[in-house]
Amino acid sequence: MANPAASALPKRSFAIIFAVSAATAMGNTGLISVLPAIGRSIGIPDPMVSAIFSLSALLWAFSSPGWARASDKYGRKPLMLVGLAGFMTSMTLCGVVVSAGLRHLATPMVIFILLLLARALFGLFGAASNPATQAYVAERTPLAGRTQAMASLAGAFGLGTVIGPFLAPLFVFPVVGLAGPLFSFAFIALGMFFVVWRFLPDQKVPLEAQRPRRPVVVGAPKDLPLWRDPRISPFLIYGFLVATCQTAQAQSLAFLIIDKVGLSPIAAQGYIATAMMFGAVAGLLAQWGLIRMFEMTPRQLLRWGVAVAAAGNLIVAISPSGDNGFYVVVAGYALSSLGFGFARPGFTAGSSIAVGITEQARVAGAIAAVNGINVIFAPGFVFLYQHFGPAPFVLNAAIMLAMLVYAFRNTALKNADPEPATRDAATMATLEKSDEGGAT
Repeated sequence: MANPAASALPKRSFAIIFAVSAATAMGNTGLISVLPAIGRSIGIPDPMVSAIFSLSALLWAFSSPGWARASDKYGRKPLMLVGLAGFMTSMTLCGVVVSAGLRHLATPMVIFILLLLARALFGLFGAASNPATQAYVAERTPLAGRTQAMASLAGAFGLGTVIGPFLAPLFVFPVVGLAGPLFSFAFIALGMFFVVWRFLPDQKVPLEAQRPRRPVVVGAPKDLPLWRDPRISPFLIYGFLVATCQTAQAQSLAFLIIDKVGLSPIAAQGYIATAMMFGAVAGLLAQWGLIRMFEMTPRQLLRWGVAVAAAGNLIVAISPSGDNGFYVVVAGYALSSLGFGFARPGFTAGSSIAVGITEQARVAGAIAAVNGINVIFAPGFVFLYQHFGPAPFVLNAAIMLAMLVYAFRNTALKNADPEPATRDAATMATLEKSDEGGAT
């Protein structure tokens, strides 16, 4: 019997959602790649540069569950539009503030505060699109295909992280300078806003596709807070620590490369973009190639992801100075990005299949929250880097190894969809029998 949910998500709709996710990731990683150069050009201390994302991250974490509930009430498409509008407005204001800072129209501290507030708009309103897009895909995808669907959606972020750092140096225009990439990414977001508004359907999910799914871990009632729900909390813990390590590595990387190559911040921008591009390509290799090729399940992704990421961080930690050190850093960053490319779809898909179809937005909001709030710890890793270069990468490796042990020992993570196709068929057959019994 064909699963009716298999064709519930048209290719054009997925392509639009993919483009929305890619555009957001492109802007965010593009900003991450140029912000160290902006900070050093204006005179903002390195940890404060990293802290620009902190308020935004807090607002993202606190607003994501609310936006998820709003998407249940008002629909997925309107919330995607809210998120894109927030992203576009935030990027535009950041560009204006950076332009003022580069022209020394205000002190570095004033520019820092204004950047903090401008970026905060993204955390408050930009967070609306993430749970909406994830729930839109999840509720239109059969259980057996959920991992690959989430991997493909994660691949959109991976593609954005390839394009963002690559385009950012090209958008450094003569008049606006380092603010150019921010204005350019805002313009791209405006284009995506129009595409979603004009072309994305917001049709209801077919009733047959809304059959309840058997959770991986049976237990908690629906109204239990997710951080106390034994079905979901292990994925939130795992996801929070993985996201923290990935963000810490990405934000420490630019400073590390500037110091390795011994060039000015602007001159080193090409090196930073190259390293981030190799990392993003490695992430895409995981999400678009290896996961599909080997039909990897969330359980396998949870284990392989942190193991490979730990190895990559250790390579970065032991990299020598000079040009040779740069190539070692690129190799280590690419390897760790490959691992994160496994781990992120692992905990996203694992949490999705652990709950019923009616809880998808709720879980998506929680995943979005842990993906956002981790950023507040990035300044601490940059502070560690300033005092001992290898420290943040050694710490990352230790945390990843701890998560590897956790993935093997925790019940929910161990049972994360070991045989999706078989179990989905069995679940559907059981539900059909139950429906027949209830009908009689």
